[in-house]
Amino acid sequence: MSRARTVKYAFPGLALIAIAGCATTEAAEPLSAEEQAYQDAIQQALEPATAEEIAQAERSDPITRANFWANEYQKNAGDLATTISFMRALRRLGSHDRVLEIASTSIPIHPNSYELYLEVGRSYLATNRPNEAAQAFVRSADFAPETEATPLAALGVAFDRLESHNQAQEAYQIALEREPTRVSTLSNYGLSLALTGNLVEAEAALRKAAEQPGADVRVRQNLALILGLQGRFDEMISVDPTAPARSVQANQNVLREMVMPTRNYESLKNLDDVLSEIQSAPGAQQDMPDLNEAEVISDSMDDPIDQEIAGAPVTPRPTGLRPKLRGPQDG
Repeated sequence: MSRARTVKYAFPGLALIAIAGCATTEAAEPLSAEEQAYQDAIQQALEPATAEEIAQAERSDPITRANFWANEYQKNAGDLATTISFMRALRRLGSHDRVLEIASTSIPIHPNSYELYLEVGRSYLATNRPNEAAQAFVRSADFAPETEATPLAALGVAFDRLESHNQAQEAYQIALEREPTRVSTLSNYGLSLALTGNLVEAEAALRKAAEQPGADVRVRQNLALILGLQGRFDEMISVDPTAPARSVQANQNVLREMVMPTRNYESLKNLDDVLSEIQSAPGAQQDMPDLNEAEVISDSMDDPIDQEIAGAPVTPRPTGLRPKLRGPQDG
């Protein structure tokens, strides 16, 4: 190639380099103070929250917490941890439709996240849709680590709501193999056993639950109920010594009336009627506290920070011995 031809082909490249150089020079011009402040504000707004900010938000009231996670979710809707925290905050507010809406876009992005399915199941359970909840918990269990008890414990609650108590107990048993001292699972397992008439094993499960450091008064109330159903009224009082005297006396009277003649489970076919009598027992000068026959606040549907069974009370079922496995939330 001649020298002239070489120069001919070289000039266009030089021209492009010159143009690019001019553009670079123009782009590198410093911003004004106002423009720089605006850019810095945008950059700061898009930064994820710090660990301290997250901790402070989690200590806040539910609305503040939900607003915080909504803002974080807007920054990065694809982040799994942020999505789960936002769903959990919404669920605590009772915004279950929004939880399911977020899940519909998040699950395709994270199809193997057991935690996403867990949140979906909790919202279904909170809105009294146990069949859909059970399906979500099964999916959650499929993807969860083999040591994770939460999805199976939650599945047990869903099965109990569906009156599939044998399946519920199988789910609880597997969950307890993975986490033997989980208070909520032990308590729910005991109540499920009571639903099928196995009061002896129900008592054993509830006693174990009551022995754990995380047990609260509701666990003792459930154990006291099981003892009362067996006619062991003195033990019933000793298990729950903090119960109001009038409530204990009313419970004793109604349970003794049912249990003492036959002392068998067949005489207890309609616990709903028993509870109705207990709650309507006459009071002298003050209202008698209602008996929480199986109102379990449990963390088996949620993380360690939260409780497990979210949502409104379950609609009472018309038949048989069926404690209401419900609560404010995990679990």
